[in-house]
Amino acid sequence: MTTPDQHFRLALTPGMQPTSWTRTWAERLPDHPLTLLQLTDAEAGPALVAGEADAALLRLPVDRDTLHAIPLFTEVTVVVLPKDHLLTALDQLTAEDLAEETLITPADDVIRWATPPGEPSLLPTPDTTADAVELVASGVGLLIVPMSLARLHHRKDLTYRPITEAPTSQAALAWARAREDDPLIEELIGIIRGRTANSSRGRTTAPAEPERTRKPSAGAPARSGTGKPGRAAKPGQSSRRQPGRPGGGKRRGR
Repeated sequence: MTTPDQHFRLALTPGMQPTSWTRTWAERLPDHPLTLLQLTDAEAGPALVAGEADAALLRLPVDRDTLHAIPLFTEVTVVVLPKDHLLTALDQLTAEDLAEETLITPADDVIRWATPPGEPSLLPTPDTTADAVELVASGVGLLIVPMSLARLHHRKDLTYRPITEAPTSQAALAWARAREDDPLIEELIGIIRGRTANSSRGRTTAPAEPERTRKPSAGAPARSGTGKPGRAAKPGQSSRRQPGRPGGGKRRGR
């Protein structure tokens, strides 16, 4: 049950941007301010189950036993590398291009490449993607991440290139199964899917009932398309126009 002035808490995992959705929410639901929470992908799911967030923009997979999730889009996978690296001469990389490279995989990796190309780093596993980016800048290896994370951790001395033949990550909207009937979540789903404010779904208030058309009473004359009572044909008279006499009358001179 939602009440006026109740904040709706939307968790955002790193790299996720709500774009224009927040503005649309503010226009449609001014009585329910939107609060954005910054959580990691590992933190988002438990936060939804614990009721610490109402919904989340995160990356799949999620625990389907406790969460609902709607896939939104597939992220582009890229390789983060120094600007002076030889591979920057290519517009797009393949797994074969990384065969002799050292790859850094942070503890919060979201690509989950089971058998990545290249050689694993001999350094301790960095805790975060931000830490891994620092290692790339120091020249000890390369990093494979979604493009959104490459942009989030942009540095002037680093760049990135798309890579084919690599796993991709899937962005999604998720919420707890215990909240599946929450009208505010329906509103958010409607906004993300581009429904209008007057759509029959994703609206917290019921639409006004359309005015009913009054039925003609028994014995009332039928009305023609002009709104005037129709003229009934005389017994034995055909309702069809006679040939050569348009309208059933004589043609008047102009």
